[in-house]
Amino acid sequence: MRKAHFGAHSEARRKLMSASLSKELQKKYNVRSLPIRKDDEVQVVRGTFKNRDGKVTTVFRKKFVIHIERINREKNNGATVDLGIHPSKVIITKLHLDPDRKKLLARKNRSNVSDKGKFTDADVGGDLD
Repeated sequence: MRKAHFGAHSEARRKLMSASLSKELQKKYNVRSLPIRKDDEVQVVRGTFKNRDGKVTTVFRKKFVIHIERINREKNNGATVDLGIHPSKVIITKLHLDPDRKKLLARKNRSNVSDKGKFTDADVGGDLD
């Protein structure tokens, strides 16, 4: 499992780097989580920067982290560096929607898949004696 996770290629890492949607967005789209994307707005829910929010500036798939604006620290030489935060420790509060993202939300929408795979007696042939 560790090897599969850390040896995953970029497309697989995209899915591994998913974040939950806020309660309002979950109600609106009937989707729990989505792969995180560059211009999404997120809120940190764990760690030192808990309750801080901002826009995602970078999705660093190689390191499994995202960089969020205004979450950085100063190095000894005075330079500021962005701090990496794992996507599972944030919730998405505002989505950056483009046509592909809208299609993805439509596919993942759970409301129209409620009776998937269910057969009634009438479908099967009902009363076969």
